[in-house]
Amino acid sequence: MNKNSEKFTLAGHAGNIEGLLDHPAGAPRGIALVAHPHPLYGGTMDNKVAQTLARTFVALGYVAARINFRGVGASEGVHDHGHGETDDMALLLAHMRAQHPGLPVALAGFSFGTFVQAQLQQRLVAAGTPAERLVLIGSAAGKWAMPAIPPDSILIHGELDETIPLRDVFEWARPQDIAVIVIPGADHFFHRKLQHIKSLVLQLWQRGGADMP
Repeated sequence: MNKNSEKFTLAGHAGNIEGLLDHPAGAPRGIALVAHPHPLYGGTMDNKVAQTLARTFVALGYVAARINFRGVGASEGVHDHGHGETDDMALLLAHMRAQHPGLPVALAGFSFGTFVQAQLQQRLVAAGTPAERLVLIGSAAGKWAMPAIPPDSILIHGELDETIPLRDVFEWARPQDIAVIVIPGADHFFHRKLQHIKSLVLQLWQRGGADMP
């Protein structure tokens, strides 16, 4: 949990959903949803990469929201292979939009969480309300059926990722002509490399034309 995290609970489709909010210093300029890695392999919203993403978006002036997926922590229900998890992330998005109407939305995820966020973006595109931008760390290509993503998405992967090989990410990204940023020496969990994630996202977000406070 980050220093200024605030706990909350949502009523979900499979029971209560446990969540955390991280607030920027001033009025938020956007909403960021952060999705954690696979719950059956120890993934939680307190994962170090998920925390790093939340801190990064707070630094950008966003209010960052994370939830524990079904069956993790105090979140009820059982793992649903990405389907129910996407439903719950959509519920979180609706809740955050109701709290902060009119603000742009960013979707960020790590590992299994990238699968959830890419699916959610497809739903939002179909509804005519797409997210502003995606940040996908350790994209789950080759593990799950990752859908196509927008061309301005930020993809960051570890050179030495033993869980999701870099070649699988290249195979998925190549036909979409989307750049993949590779962090040399980084494993799947970015041990001792987390600072690179934050600095890269901060730089690329600003270069992407977002108006900074």
